[in-house]
Amino acid sequence: MDTEHITDVWDRVFATQPDPSFWLVVATAVVALAVMLPYSAWRISRNAITIAHEGGHGLVALLTGRKLDGIRLHSDTSGLTVSRGKPHGLGMVLTAAAGYTAPSLLGLAGAALLAAGHITALLWGATALLLAMLIMTRNAYGVLTVVLAGAAFFLVSWLTTAEVQAAFAYAVVWFLLLGGVRPPFEIQGKRRRSGGRVDSDPDQLARLTNVPAAVWLGFFHLVALCSLFGGGRWLLEL
Repeated sequence: MDTEHITDVWDRVFATQPDPSFWLVVATAVVALAVMLPYSAWRISRNAITIAHEGGHGLVALLTGRKLDGIRLHSDTSGLTVSRGKPHGLGMVLTAAAGYTAPSLLGLAGAALLAAGHITALLWGATALLLAMLIMTRNAYGVLTVVLAGAAFFLVSWLTTAEVQAAFAYAVVWFLLLGGVRPPFEIQGKRRRSGGRVDSDPDQLARLTNVPAAVWLGFFHLVALCSLFGGGRWLLEL
């Protein structure tokens, strides 16, 4: 690959793209709601939230110095991230807290990129993150899910027009922001139905910190709603 070609790719990825129309932004929000609100659609689309959730656990585990053993994604949209290190302390707390906050925070970061006009950079950045996650995925269904997601981002960024890239990127970011709100409510309902006898992230955090699981659930709700509010304002240019 010659220097000129590398420069062309660099310019293509990091150049700014024109803002899409307001109605395209609104339409992509409606599409995100359509695949997030109905349970039949959510059963499938929730796989994307699980990827972000487990990827958040894995990324923070590495950033805090833990050894990441692997990530598993299951067809029922559950997942498992296994890391090694001290079973207590700040690193373990941050790793456990990263899952439910990751989709919303990724959506917020994506909204910031889109507001700055970096649509292609967002698509390539997502592709790179998915490739890194693929290396650590340890089951066949997880590999298939991550490969399909990564291929979608790459093909859209490389083969489609600027309008299609914008529509795809805005739909994904809206879905992360909106979809990040639902899982804390789901685990809250599951804990209520089981009388709190659930080995969930909030329960693990409660054992690590002696802070009640309900407080951690409130924190997850706060992060999701604040991210939706802030990211939505950026996307709608309010």
